[in-house]
Amino acid sequence: MARDRNTGASHYPDGMTGYVMDPHGGPENGSVRAYLLHRAKPHIPPWLGWAATGLVGALGHWRWPDSAAAGVGLTLASVALTGVTWAAGKSTTKQRRLHSAVTVACGSAWVTAACLAGPTAGPVDDLYLMGGPAVALSWNVRVVLRNNIEGTAGGSSDGGLLEKVGLARAQIGAAKVEPNRVTAPLALEPGEQTNDDVAKALARIASALDLPKSAVRYSPDPDSERRGDLVIVPEDMLSEVVEWEGPSNLGGSIADPLNLGRYDDGADLLIWLPGDPDAGRNSTHLLIAGGTGSGKGDTALNVLTEILSRTDVVVWFSDPKAFQDFAPLRAGLDWGVEGGTPTEVMVAGVEAAIPARTRWLGAHGYRQWVPEAAQTQNDPAHSCRGDGRACGCEGMPFLVAWFEEAANTLRALGDDAFTGIAQEARSAGISLVVSLQRPSYDQMSTSTRASLPSVIALGCDPRDEGFSLPETVIDAGAHPGAWGNRRPGYCYVVSPGIDESRYPSPGRTRRFTIRAVPVMERLAAWAQANGAHADPVTAGAVSGVAGRAYTGRTTTDDNDEAQPAVALRAVREEDDEMEHGGLLVDPEDAYIDPEQELPGSEEGDDAPIFGQDTGRKPTPEEARRLFADALAEFEAEGRMVVGPRDFKDWCERHNLSRPWVSGQLKEAYLEGRLEPTNATGRWRIVPALTAA
Repeated sequence: MARDRNTGASHYPDGMTGYVMDPHGGPENGSVRAYLLHRAKPHIPPWLGWAATGLVGALGHWRWPDSAAAGVGLTLASVALTGVTWAAGKSTTKQRRLHSAVTVACGSAWVTAACLAGPTAGPVDDLYLMGGPAVALSWNVRVVLRNNIEGTAGGSSDGGLLEKVGLARAQIGAAKVEPNRVTAPLALEPGEQTNDDVAKALARIASALDLPKSAVRYSPDPDSERRGDLVIVPEDMLSEVVEWEGPSNLGGSIADPLNLGRYDDGADLLIWLPGDPDAGRNSTHLLIAGGTGSGKGDTALNVLTEILSRTDVVVWFSDPKAFQDFAPLRAGLDWGVEGGTPTEVMVAGVEAAIPARTRWLGAHGYRQWVPEAAQTQNDPAHSCRGDGRACGCEGMPFLVAWFEEAANTLRALGDDAFTGIAQEARSAGISLVVSLQRPSYDQMSTSTRASLPSVIALGCDPRDEGFSLPETVIDAGAHPGAWGNRRPGYCYVVSPGIDESRYPSPGRTRRFTIRAVPVMERLAAWAQANGAHADPVTAGAVSGVAGRAYTGRTTTDDNDEAQPAVALRAVREEDDEMEHGGLLVDPEDAYIDPEQELPGSEEGDDAPIFGQDTGRKPTPEEARRLFADALAEFEAEGRMVVGPRDFKDWCERHNLSRPWVSGQLKEAYLEGRLEPTNATGRWRIVPALTAA
């Protein structure tokens, strides 16, 4: 019941109004008679109808006494009026429909009899005096029951809301009231309404309650097509910005939930990456999708900082934007690369690690990765030995392969670049994280998208909602297109381990400001000292593909300042050379014997003649040797994916043609020195030791 500010009247669920009595003896607005009149108003119409029926019967007898034609006409009119009443009551409840039809049938039958025989003939007047008040009282009882019993005894108390939105025959059960959240079970009319009708009415429900569309959700019962829970969140608790102050579980396991923010009712926004056989939860891959300005960068930082704060996980990270947002965390990564060729190598490295890790997990009795797999294998139940004794093998940490701004990688490698990884990596204890603005099917293959079970969907164009969220979640009330870039950090999360009723509930991730930079740097240093390192199986598999391009996690020096191990060695060697004076000749001349005579002149050494090739061409044997040396130089530099365009300067320097290089690349492939890639004209270098 709501109070009217202007009239002092109180509005009841059925729309009637009444006056509140003054405790000192009179009503607040008017006299006792006015109060009684207002209370009697809902009960007067049935009695007015009874009186009007008697008047019509008397006038009809005066006009058509003993008329056979009038009897036929009145009978047909009575049947027609009863049928129209039954048809018009289709949108109401069964009880109201039947009550209305019976009332009309009785009234029209009495009018017919009164018109033909007279209102006082035989039992006609007795039926009027006894049956009429009974019918009127039945409607009065119905009004009383609707206002008092259903409104207070646990029945439907929607105050006409469902009728306004086109769900008049639906029934609302007892609501569960929580802080800033109301959950009401809803039962629809059998055979007439389905859960889809509720999904279509959510916008009208939000309008009737004067709430945003995202504040009203519907969670269908998976076992019924006509039952579900209507969830209403009256207050948006996400409007307040919460800054990131540090990870939620420093030193925990990656199997523990990652806390990314909160839902609109204040509950924590949690996701899980590894599976849990005890809880029946599968491992998952994660898609982070959102338009420009939607807060995708801050969301990714929330996820990455939570991952780096755990002790049994390593991260391989590709960022074509040169770590613009993630630079403070780069030292904590096991492998970080920028776009282009290094990312191609990382994709190949992940593909190579999958079978090696799967083989190790299977040999140690793990059907999927669990935290025990990251520990030294001292349990005989997880031994790779055939004699049943503990093997003592080094544990295998969980692996997260993250591809930031993945649209760049997909354009370079093809829309199915991640298909194999997405389909096979989960069983190997690997989670794939793909972040991009628009996961449309012209950028990412349908097979890859179908293999990404989890998604964090931030604000986007309304037309792109279907690319990020399942249709069932959108039907339940999730609409990231309503935010666009106006509410950074607002998101919907769909992931194993989250109650499905939470899928259409909006959440918001924490914001990263300039004040978060030193905290992130300290987290990266902590990860260097306390985080996991790649196990020998994973490191060996990726090194067999990436060669020196994969160096593993960086180390720390005495001052706890992160430095790559290779860079440290180079600095120390340079210091040694400076201390002893170093070489006094150019490195390329270091191995020339000063006592040896110079070689004689050869054809082509003279100045070039107009119209002829410049310089001396190497012999076929020399050219092949130079080509092999070039591959070795590329491998030493970590450039493990090459093509003819990478030899442009080399061809000019040695006076060789690009078609000749293309032929040598194919020949190197036949010799096992190169492997084809997904991209046309691109080859992956097989490390020299592996090829041997």
